Amino acid sequence: MKLVGIRTGRRVDVAVQIGDAVTVIAEVGHFYADLERWLAVARQATAGEVPVAEVELAPPVPASARVICIGLNYRAHAAEGGFVPPEHPTVFGRWVASLTVGETAAPVPANEPGLDWEGEVAAVVGRRLTDVDAETAAGAVLGYAAFNDLTARTAQKLTTQWTLGKNGDRSGPMGPLVTADEVGDLADGLRVRTRVNGQTVQDGNTRDMIFGIGELLSRISRTFTLNPGDVIATGTPEGVGYVRTPPWLLRPGDVVEVEIDRLGVLRTPIVSSEARP
Repeated sequence: MKLVGIRTGRRVDVAVQIGDAVTVIAEVGHFYADLERWLAVARQATAGEVPVAEVELAPPVPASARVICIGLNYRAHAAEGGFVPPEHPTVFGRWVASLTVGETAAPVPANEPGLDWEGEVAAVVGRRLTDVDAETAAGAVLGYAAFNDLTARTAQKLTTQWTLGKNGDRSGPMGPLVTADEVGDLADGLRVRTRVNGQTVQDGNTRDMIFGIGELLSRISRTFTLNPGDVIATGTPEGVGYVRTPPWLLRPGDVVEVEIDRLGVLRTPIVSSEARP
């Protein structure tokens, strides 16, 4: 089942997408407050009521969600940056305000030569988790989405804290949410590819992840409670732009696509800083 967000003014509803049409299920806050009920309603939908082209899409997560990102979580990516695979997950945060959807233009921030791409699988939590084991945590994933952790490298490298470089305006495009029953176990392998102007720049597989989704959620839940709707971006495979010689970054006019098995293609055009709101 594929779930999307639909924005009407300040309101966001969760809808089920069937083919090229959608059917609204519930306001996003109500949806995550009673997931079992609303998922049952969504599963009863047999056809979409409104064409996707006629609605404004939005990330299908509540405004209260935490967006928790994992750095250096693919062995080959850690190696290309000159890092030893970490003993503990590298965790940093994004704000929900940075999230967008496919086809939304991402501006290059002022004083940045460009943006770097990081194609990823994002997981959305479906149950409240407090100090749980990895098996319980893995079973609590509502679904997965393609994600691009677009990064302002100059800002990221100013200090050892990554927050500034990871929260540029509209720098977190996220695809539709595909429920976990249709995706399966990430450990079995999903191919993660990123293309810039049609050229493949990343071609990895979730089998290369250092920490699996269950272990990530379990470790995080030992420190703070995870709630339905929280987002975990699980890291990117090798092939990012800043490690190349010379560095290759996204500039205005470029188009970056993230394609992930079973999750689809997430397309983002890059624009200049003057296009910021």
